[in-house]
Amino acid sequence: MSFLKNIWQQLLGINPFKGDMLPSRVYVFERGRPCLPFPHLLNYKTPLSIFDAFYTNAKSADLFERDNRYLYVMGMPPVFITRDPAVIKAILLATGDKPGQFDRDTAPMKGIAQATGVNSLLYANGKVWRKQKQMSARPFGKGTLFQPEEFHEFEKTFRKTIEERLIVLRDAQEISKQKFTRVEIEQEIQPIMLEMLVNNFFGGSVEYKELRERYVPALLSLIDYMITNTVAPNLSAIHQFVTGKHVAVQQWREALEDLTDIALAGRGEKAGHWKNFIGDIEDEEALRSNIRVFLAGALEATTSFATWTLSHLSRQPELQELVYSEIKDINVYDPESLTEAKLLNHCLNETLRLTPSLYFFPRKATADTWLKLDDTRKIMIPKGTTIRLDIWNANRNEFFLGKHISGYPADSFVPARWDVLASEGISRKNLTHFGFGLGARVCPGQFLGQLEVGLVVGAFIKVFKFKAVNNVTGARAGVTTKPDDGTLIDIELR
Repeated sequence: MSFLKNIWQQLLGINPFKGDMLPSRVYVFERGRPCLPFPHLLNYKTPLSIFDAFYTNAKSADLFERDNRYLYVMGMPPVFITRDPAVIKAILLATGDKPGQFDRDTAPMKGIAQATGVNSLLYANGKVWRKQKQMSARPFGKGTLFQPEEFHEFEKTFRKTIEERLIVLRDAQEISKQKFTRVEIEQEIQPIMLEMLVNNFFGGSVEYKELRERYVPALLSLIDYMITNTVAPNLSAIHQFVTGKHVAVQQWREALEDLTDIALAGRGEKAGHWKNFIGDIEDEEALRSNIRVFLAGALEATTSFATWTLSHLSRQPELQELVYSEIKDINVYDPESLTEAKLLNHCLNETLRLTPSLYFFPRKATADTWLKLDDTRKIMIPKGTTIRLDIWNANRNEFFLGKHISGYPADSFVPARWDVLASEGISRKNLTHFGFGLGARVCPGQFLGQLEVGLVVGAFIKVFKFKAVNNVTGARAGVTTKPDDGTLIDIELR
């Protein structure tokens, strides 16, 4: 009956949403779009273009209709996509494990789940997700990470790791006798991020060379495979069999398992941060699944965050020097000094706003759900609706974050906007950039990620001046977004 009802509504053009604000319809075939508005083998490597396709012909004078769009595929529940920050905020806050709340839509993560496990914090819903959240809440929570008696040693090991890697870059610069050295800094940051998580956070022991030469390439290849396997699992399996790639996939999986074993090795001795995990973990496979996700996340999300920050700063030498002046005398990045590094924190917030690592959040309606916005407007989202929260475009929405609100255009990297917002009484809490999500399913690693990236960016600025090689850097998007030139910069010793 539901299928027939959907067919009937779609044929008659009946809007399936209800309320005092309605999204506008996207048609499957329309002229002028960059691509079709759904992923397939020809466009899945350009997901930002898929989102753009939803808005290409949105000409309504009504702002809500322009920013909120839905697509019908014959007989299926609607696909709803929004770049409206108010709607995104409301849906994120209404996501959870209670009856009638929105679930995380697992469809875009099927390939990830096959490689890491279906019972992880990232993939699971309902009671399974709640249990995983309780397990990870303490070790990754702000209250634990920033306890003074624990933080100093923790921060010291992170800082030592970063400094050792930067010394290698510094020495190479000095030996070359050249004023500038050109590097793709993304390749330098990836193993550092893994090293900080495995050795410093989990108390494991793995050599930097092995991280760089084995584990980073294997995880990057496995992540790329996860994406292909999500979009076209059958074709991916056939391609593996015909080309013999299944041998390489197995090697990548083995590398992830080996790295997971290394991260777990310090658990018995409570090495690293293991002492802050709950003592009795009943589901060992769920723990392994979460460790796999954390490892992939360290490589993807924190690398994205750090490289975007450096990429933005590489085009603003005056801003770079202001950050240097602010942090050059900071030798210990404790919570107090990090708070005092106001401009550095503004740069990090602005990076997450303009170029968020996680560019969309998938959700699914578990029931006909009335969504109420802060201004009391309401919309009913039908049961089964596939929801895509378009964070990338929401954070660039001129009406919500542009010049008349923050003093600066929404599509520009201007850390000073956060001072303007603060002077207007608008805080991050009131005007979120959604960089780590919001609500019950907020990213558990947000405080660890901010610490890691703050340390990496701060340490790099202390050692080098740097400028972008390319005038413009676009975005490449997969699991996360990254600068499409690998953050190609010319570095110069201070």
